[in-house]
Amino acid sequence: MEVQRTGPRGETIDTPRHRALGSASRVTILRLVRAAEGGVTAAEVAARTGQHLSTTRAHLDRLTEAGLLVKARASGGLPGRPAWRYRAAAADPAPATYRELAAALLGYLSRIDGDVRATAARVGQDWGRQLAAAAPPSEDPVDTVVAVLDGLGFSPRRQPTEDGRTETELHLMSCPFLELVGQNPDAMCGLHLGVVRGALPPDGAQDKSVMLEPFGAPAACVVRMAPSCRDSGPSRSGPVPSPSSSAPSR
Repeated sequence: MEVQRTGPRGETIDTPRHRALGSASRVTILRLVRAAEGGVTAAEVAARTGQHLSTTRAHLDRLTEAGLLVKARASGGLPGRPAWRYRAAAADPAPATYRELAAALLGYLSRIDGDVRATAARVGQDWGRQLAAAAPPSEDPVDTVVAVLDGLGFSPRRQPTEDGRTETELHLMSCPFLELVGQNPDAMCGLHLGVVRGALPPDGAQDKSVMLEPFGAPAACVVRMAPSCRDSGPSRSGPVPSPSSSAPSR
């Protein structure tokens, strides 16, 4: 059983974090990760510190378990299973309502077999539909996605369309779950992807037309939506659920 300790001014000392920082190597790694806006892989950290890759991974895992780092898979658009990318955890905790939802989801997923990311995406898609129904009506489905993500605290930024590029790209500048991502990155990222898909009209939210790239840009995760997401007609709209509705609070 972990016993919390207090400092000389009565502040709570988080002993797991203090133990994680009891190694000079881990302190160096934490500083390195914090300085990398787009996150770093274990291989990149090993190359910069000169440590063996397995040793580096052990240090990164210890820092993640202590809540100082979060990790997610970022492929950069390349085929195959991507490597983990590590990023500094946010200083501020997620809002209580989101934390409760995340805790419930992680508890559920820990008890089932199968594709965790896909299951979380289905949960998120149902949630996204409810949030979209309460969003202001818009002729552009992407505007509805932006409104939903902004209401959840992701601070989405729509990127200018470059010449020859047809997809829509959103940068998520913050994440209300960032400090919880380390517990189950696939579940949290899958949940967020599902929310985006659920906020789109059904014919525009096909699995391959909407992608979420964790750490896909410096200091941001990236949502990419194919042209079909915008060409699927007006975004769904409907009456705002009553207080007794089961729609999650925003």
